[in-house]
This record gives sequence, C-alpha cells and structure tokens, in this order.
Amino acid sequence: MELLGGCYEQVLFGFAVRPGEKWEAVPDFTHHAHSASLSALATNDRYVVTGSKDETMQIYDMKKKVEHGALMQHNGTVTCLEFYGNSHLLSGAEDGFMCVWNTKRWECLKSIKAHKGHVTSLSIHPSGKLALSVGTDKTLRTWNLVEGRSAFIKNLKQNAHLVKWSPNGELYLVVIANKVDIYKLATASISGTIVTEKRISSVKFLTDRILAIAGDDEFVRLFDCESQKCLCEFKAHENRVKEISSFEREAVCVLVTASSDGYIKMWSLDLDQMKNAPSLLCEVNTKARLTCLAVWLKRDPEAKQTSNEVHEVEPPLIKRKGISGQPSEEESQEIPVKRKVPDKNQKKKKKSQRLK
Repeated sequence: MELLGGCYEQVLFGFAVRPGEKWEAVPDFTHHAHSASLSALATNDRYVVTGSKDETMQIYDMKKKVEHGALMQHNGTVTCLEFYGNSHLLSGAEDGFMCVWNTKRWECLKSIKAHKGHVTSLSIHPSGKLALSVGTDKTLRTWNLVEGRSAFIKNLKQNAHLVKWSPNGELYLVVIANKVDIYKLATASISGTIVTEKRISSVKFLTDRILAIAGDDEFVRLFDCESQKCLCEFKAHENRVKEISSFEREAVCVLVTASSDGYIKMWSLDLDQMKNAPSLLCEVNTKARLTCLAVWLKRDPEAKQTSNEVHEVEPPLIKRKGISGQPSEEESQEIPVKRKVPDKNQKKKKKSQRLK
C-alpha cells in the first residue's frame, strides 16, 4: 500500500504504509515529476499517472518502481484523470478535450471535444459504458463510451467543478461551489441537495449511500444520500482539506485526507456506528502544499485473477471505430497522437531510472 501526494512544488511523494496494531507511513520516494505543479492523480493495480499544469501526464510502474513514460496529448492543464480497471484511462484538460487511453500500449484511442471551455471533472460509470463530464461551459455531459459520442447534454445554471458516480452506478452527483446535487440515473432528475457553508473541494462515496465531503475548512462531513442528513463530522486538519480518498481493508473503511497544511492522514471509520468519531491510524507531514491525493493498493494474485475474469466478460470500454458518418462538434475528433514513451534503445536506460 502506498500513499501518494502531489504538490505545487512539482514533486510526487510516495509513502509506504505498514498496517498493524500501530499503522506507519514511511517515506518511500520523492520524484520531481513535472515542470509545473501537479493537478491530478490516478491509480490502478499497476500504474500511477500524474497530471500537471505543464500539460503532460507522467506514468509510473509501481511494481517495478520505475518511470514508464509520458503522455503529451493535451494542450492545457490536465485537470482530471480516472482509470477504468486495468484496461483504460480517461483524461480531461483545460483544452476542452477528453481522451481515452489504452493502458496496455498507452495509445490514445479517442480524443473527444468534450466542452467548449475547460473540462473540470469526469467520472466513469462502473459498467464502463458511460461517462459524465462537467466543464466551464455550464454543461453536464453524458458520454456513450461504447460508441465514443455524446449521449446527452444538460445545461447548468453555474459552472460545476466535480462530478461522481456512486459505486453501484444508480446515483451520480454534481458539485457547484458549496452545493451537491444528487441525481438518480433512472430518472436523470435531482433526488436531493446537500449544502455546506464553504466551497467543496472533494467528495467520495464511502458506500452507495454514505458520502464524504471536504471543503475549504478543516472538517470532513459524512452525509446520507437518501435523507441528505449529516451523519458525522470531525476536524481532520488545521487547514483546509484539499482532497479525500478511501478504501476498505478487512471490512474496515479507511478514509485518507490531504490538506494545505502539508499533512496526509489515514482514519479508521466504523460505518455502523457513525456517531463515533473516527480514529487516526497514522499521519505524515510532507512539508509541501498538497494539491492531489491517491492510494495505490497492491492486489493479491487471487484478487487480480478475479478482476481479470470480470473484465473479460464485460463489454469493451470503447470501440476503436465506433463512430459512423460525419462527427459533430460533440463527437469524437481524430487528432494526431503525441506520445513520449521509451524506444527500444532507451529501454534499458529507462529501467535503471528508479524512483529515489
């Protein structure tokens, strides 16, 4: 297990987490990842991908602890990244494009003009058939990933900066400033709204019903998506919380928080006893201005085999030649792919460049 944090100082931090009676997070590596501040992080079973204001994405092989290459498709700050299993990656940027990447060959399958303004957030449905995106053109867009085209456009009154699917894919939420609108997929209508005092910086579904929200203050709050009631709140940091993440270990929900105060903390949550304050498992001080957060989990062989079996029976995320006829502005546009990956002559050299 690895805690990963990106910062304004252009550095990617890695901390090896040692669970036990007393959890520890020890420094594993620091890497000067980009020539500008980091803006996004995503992980799957093997890779970590970082996005930056320098318009590039860096790939790291976490099993070998080496740099794997760089992707330079976007012309603008990379604002959001999300993996779909071990097969695909979606990226969005300030150039208004959403790119679909094959993670085996790291080639750009599709480059979709998603928004007239910036792409601020995207989220992939658990089935891999749909994706949602929001941008600075005041729209929420639904994408048919099987066909690689726009499926639905909803006009918003304000610019949204976050969008997220629930784990079962029956709900999705859209965040505008300090407000969370919860939608039901079946009706595509708002089923409830959560309003906080401060601007919201990060949201995370802990279960299909429980939502964690962090914003421009020191607190993390847990809400019930059905009743929109606050179930629990606790002070996580001394400064605003920049991002939250979570994972489950041995039937315990572990919440991870990163703050502008430079700390990354891990908390143990009892979802059956929400009134009880979470207990702090461990914390690390990066002494940097954190911008993004991710957790890389090392899967055991049995879990990996099960995961592969699932992906074999699922439909493909996107068809290489899924678009017929003349593409509209909202559909996929083929543009030259710019990739920076090690050639054969540099392969041995790249392998030797391990993270320090």
